[in-house]
Amino acid sequence: MLVETISPGNSKTEDVHRREICTAGRWLHERHFAPATDGNISVRLNGSAILTTPTCLSKGMMTAEDLVVTDMQGRPLCGTRSPSTELAMHLSIYRVRPDIFAICHAHPPIATGYAAAGLALDKPILSEAVLSLRCIPLAPYGTPGTTEVCDSIEPLLRQYEAILLANHGVVTYGPDLLTAFFRMETVEHVALVSLVTQLLGKQSILSAADVEKLLAARSRHLGRPHESEAAPAANSRDNEIAGAKSGRPR
Repeated sequence: MLVETISPGNSKTEDVHRREICTAGRWLHERHFAPATDGNISVRLNGSAILTTPTCLSKGMMTAEDLVVTDMQGRPLCGTRSPSTELAMHLSIYRVRPDIFAICHAHPPIATGYAAAGLALDKPILSEAVLSLRCIPLAPYGTPGTTEVCDSIEPLLRQYEAILLANHGVVTYGPDLLTAFFRMETVEHVALVSLVTQLLGKQSILSAADVEKLLAARSRHLGRPHESEAAPAANSRDNEIAGAKSGRPR
């Protein structure tokens, strides 16, 4: 039996994007990141069209024909179902970040637990997490399916690729669907490791020097100036990574 895959990159036909969104939906459902009909996925097809999952359908049961194409204002262009009720959040991300071509929104249980507890995943305890995501901030609560969510995440979009949504879930995004999905997996992994360290009663925070090296390596990989990585998070909590980098007490 052929194993379902998602290939890197975003230069694909619409048919391939449809198949891969369905694959990502099954992966989210199998990992218990999107129970029942929770979660949504989208891909930017071009400058003015978005391919998105429909509302009220299990991400583990979608077919390619179930997906919906809309314009950048959310108006349906193709498909018989209604688009996701979280489409406004996706469109907001695409508008702010022209480098983003795919978005995953889900409710992975441990990361969502942190979001429900009002806790960001912003402590540098895993080198791989600093390299891939820097940190995972917490956006203030906004009513799902409304522009409140767009307003809550907007200050964070330019600096981060993964955001906890208070009392709601997680949104991740990237240059292609595979990256967006992997970032969702990384967020849940970071949440699990963080929870284990708390249960053990000890967290070993990376030093300022270690964080500096990781952020420099991240900047080289992303091709961005290193200074942009040092900006503090727009978050109600202290930014632990910025604190470690600057040597501030934590």
